[in-house]
Amino acid sequence: MRTPAGRPPTPAAGDRFAEDAATFAVKGRDTPDLDAGVAAIRNVLRTLPPRPGVYRMTDAAGDVLYVGKARALKARVTNYTQVNRLPRRLQRMVAQTRDMTVVTTNSEAEALLLEAQLIKRFRPAYNVLLRDDKSFPFIFLREDTAFPRIAKHRGARVGKGVFYGPFASAGAVNTTLNALQKVFLLRSCSDSFFANRSRPCLLHQIKRCSAPCVGRIDEAAYAELVDDAKAFLSGRSQDVQRKLGTLMEAAAGAMDFELAAVFRDRLRALTYIQGSQAIHAGDDAKDADVIALACKSGTMCIQIFFIRGGQNWGHRAFFPAHTADVAEDEVLSAFLAQFYDDVPVPREILLDRTLSEAELIADALSERAGKRVALRHAQRGTARKLVEQAKRNAEEALDRRLAESTTQGKLLAEVAEVFDLAEPPKRVEVYDNSHIMGTNALGAMVVAGPEGFRKNAYRKFNMKDAKVGGETLTPGDDFGMMKAMLGRRFARLEREDPDRTSGDWPDLLLIDGGRGQLNAVLEVMGELGVHNVCVVCVAKGPDRNAGRETFYLPNGRELTLPPNSPVLFFLQRLRDEAHRFVIGAHRAKRSKAIVANPLDDVPGIGPARKRALLMHFGTSRAVRGATLEDLEKAPGISKGTAAALHGHFHPRG
Repeated sequence: MRTPAGRPPTPAAGDRFAEDAATFAVKGRDTPDLDAGVAAIRNVLRTLPPRPGVYRMTDAAGDVLYVGKARALKARVTNYTQVNRLPRRLQRMVAQTRDMTVVTTNSEAEALLLEAQLIKRFRPAYNVLLRDDKSFPFIFLREDTAFPRIAKHRGARVGKGVFYGPFASAGAVNTTLNALQKVFLLRSCSDSFFANRSRPCLLHQIKRCSAPCVGRIDEAAYAELVDDAKAFLSGRSQDVQRKLGTLMEAAAGAMDFELAAVFRDRLRALTYIQGSQAIHAGDDAKDADVIALACKSGTMCIQIFFIRGGQNWGHRAFFPAHTADVAEDEVLSAFLAQFYDDVPVPREILLDRTLSEAELIADALSERAGKRVALRHAQRGTARKLVEQAKRNAEEALDRRLAESTTQGKLLAEVAEVFDLAEPPKRVEVYDNSHIMGTNALGAMVVAGPEGFRKNAYRKFNMKDAKVGGETLTPGDDFGMMKAMLGRRFARLEREDPDRTSGDWPDLLLIDGGRGQLNAVLEVMGELGVHNVCVVCVAKGPDRNAGRETFYLPNGRELTLPPNSPVLFFLQRLRDEAHRFVIGAHRAKRSKAIVANPLDDVPGIGPARKRALLMHFGTSRAVRGATLEDLEKAPGISKGTAAALHGHFHPRG
């Protein structure tokens, strides 16, 4: 979209303040909205103390616009009333402000921590936001058993044992776990699997486990392996290497060449892991995160390397949102506060620049971690090389992102031309469903935009007991499934965002199917009063050949695209992603149903009663077919429970 000369650029799609930004730019500074915002702020100023704290600005609907922290609340908030000194972005924010919420804290560091928590909770439109909310994987060495288990872990770090991480990806964890299995032969199986073994499993056969489950190693020897693994994960790999070398030489000197070969293989695996590290941190940064920022064409990328014990545990690139007209140092400071809200903080953070709030951020992170954390601008030695490498990776990741966005933008512009849209779609939703003869029915939605697939916006729709027009959905009714899925989706959108300001409303719906699916979708959207969203159905060509698809539009048009059309390839990719997502979800649901027990769904039947019923009747099918009298005879089953159980499987009426 072109921007007239002399006007500020319209904010990116998805920003809550897009319409207000354009309105404010046309009206100018002296507007009733701006005056109302300043009045609301001045009203709060009267009771503000000169203490540290956090403030939240909200609009007329109660949505949070901005979360900020201050060393002195009164002085900081007063700045928002001096609108002539504010940048255009903050002037728009003040114009939308109608109320403020203030929380005082004991220190500015405490305010910084609270600010990060509130930003992640409310995701305000005017704050710099960390887009990636995925949890990081860890390695968990569980120590509440005689033979500790080592495994990959995600989620809350609870349990008796030691967590090593974070790792940048599951691949980095798997690589390290494979190394640990080869070198230290620790078990990775579940407790139930471990307790029921009568002979070694395959991992022992391929020399990746010492088979403690069948007594191939005693508790003391296994504990020694665990200590070696801890030393390796803590960065003392050279000590482990020397120990293995000594044991190999001793075994060879005693003419026990088989044992010497075992130590040799373990030593070789350890040497390979050490040599495969892409980064050698040395002593300058044995336990640190290395962070660098790159900026180009208004987009920013922050690259972070995880260095633990002198080893590289992977790296990841982040692309913060709402960074337009925000200084790089402010973006990086906001990133640090939000990123370490739920990620363990290392003792040192190496940066590619000196931040004005470095001391404050270090104090806040130290308070959160319970240890002294240092922020350092690396300018010499190994640390500088690490930062330079992170900077180079950030620039390369940013270049790839911009190239992908440019290509995606061109394709979306061509899609708009093909389907006669007023402008390129900023949010495309693709719907598909999957079932086998009506069983385990599931619907799915995938989302794409100028930046590519938005996987955090994908959704699954369980079609069990779904209703269409007040009646339960008939199993296998594809049209009814599509109506139920779209009905739930748009009913929720109308309920949660009637003003369409959140960016969650689609510009284009792509439906897998033909004219029948199109009519079903148009019918349910007409019932909900949604008329300004473009709907296109894509049907597979003759003999289901890719490249011969037919596109059905609401105005009765049917069109096909040339087999070598880039737009066709793009639309096929969107449809195939929906296929992949829904089929994967359907298979997972079907697999879960295969091992499910019908007794699991009966209210009041817990593990003990279920076990008693199965022991008495033999199978769940026999329980389902049993008479009320037979159920009453089962041990531990009262007459009331028997009646409830019989009524569950044999409902009346």
